[in-house]
Amino acid sequence: MKEDFLYYLWKFQKFDSECLRTSEGESLQIISTGSQNDLSGPDFFNAHLIISGIKWAGNVEMHLKSSDWYLHHHETDPAYENVILHVVWEHDENIFRRDGSLIPVLELKNIIAFSLISNYRHLLESRHNSINCEDSFSEFSTFEIEHWLERLYFERLERKSELIFEVLQRSNNDWNTACMILIFRAFGLNINGDYFSNLAENLDYSLVAKLGRDQFSLEALFMGYSNLIHGADQYSEELLTEFQFLQHKFCIPLIDSKPEFFRLRPDNFPTIRLAQLASLYAQRPSFFSDIIAAKDLNEIRSLFTIEVSVYWKTHYNFDKSHKSRSKKLSNSFLELLLINFVIPLKFAFSKSSGEPASSLYEIVTSLKAEKNSIVNMFNNLRQGTVRNALESQAALELKKNYCSKGRCLQCELGARLLRKSVKYV
Repeated sequence: MKEDFLYYLWKFQKFDSECLRTSEGESLQIISTGSQNDLSGPDFFNAHLIISGIKWAGNVEMHLKSSDWYLHHHETDPAYENVILHVVWEHDENIFRRDGSLIPVLELKNIIAFSLISNYRHLLESRHNSINCEDSFSEFSTFEIEHWLERLYFERLERKSELIFEVLQRSNNDWNTACMILIFRAFGLNINGDYFSNLAENLDYSLVAKLGRDQFSLEALFMGYSNLIHGADQYSEELLTEFQFLQHKFCIPLIDSKPEFFRLRPDNFPTIRLAQLASLYAQRPSFFSDIIAAKDLNEIRSLFTIEVSVYWKTHYNFDKSHKSRSKKLSNSFLELLLINFVIPLKFAFSKSSGEPASSLYEIVTSLKAEKNSIVNMFNNLRQGTVRNALESQAALELKKNYCSKGRCLQCELGARLLRKSVKYV
């Protein structure tokens, strides 16, 4: 058993609250359980209780055993001086404040429903193959799953927006710069995402805007700064000459590192992705404004209708040519951009500006669910659990930040299983 079970029991008063008594036999009435504290200090702040007819306001601390108070050295910490109740699973020792007064104790183990304890142990202490509720997942109703996944999706969006605000702060609150950093990261995917975002963060957006409409100069800038220009053909020599001119004119510093090609499919080579970014900013120097102004999925898709320059239609890297082919953004890559870049960016800007972003829900629910092992796992547990991009993003959030961390007590579905067939002793 873990202390978070005690937090759950106290916060939602999952015990027989009639005729409560402290370990000393004093009557106890709970007016308010207080606010849970996720930082250091007592577990709940500003609780309101009546003990033996006297009203108390203060903090509540929780432990599996009351002797844990001394194990954690709370007796020497002034932050615990205002504890008015010690809630424990098992009371094995009296606890005193520094002035010698006894701290009232509420012992839970004899006032909790047997079925609630059994459900908890089955959920969190039994062995499972994938997630803790795997043998009960198919029993959840469609409404329960949809409601929780929708909440999780917006929880994920909120977390992503905080990361965007961090980028914005580093960009001196310039949305154009932040947008460029974020889209470079998105084009770099997992392998080159950090490299691409660092590249964009070290480039001046005003320079990119100044070179707008000049796809060749933007290619030279992006590839030259990434140390990718090599080879002996005419185009590589022209690109290098252009980059050296830009480097001298705008005092662009040299860097030693290069992006990765290893384990990447040719369409994801950094040369191709940077050529596509050059095309994007050549067509739309005010790309951020265009993204924010786009109202629906068709408008957004049209912003990404780009094509690489003629050279890259026959090359994946310098010197090595192949038969000419189009290298527009694939539908699958575009959907990744919509899920991981466009929607979070529009959501964050909406939060910052106070302008509504009402179309985002319609956009994300119209996109196909992502294909990965986590989505497959949930669909195997219950057919049709994940049907669109909102639900696939929510499934990732659920698995990563709840299931894998054993946070079943904070999960709506896990809490429902705990409540199943509860009868108090």
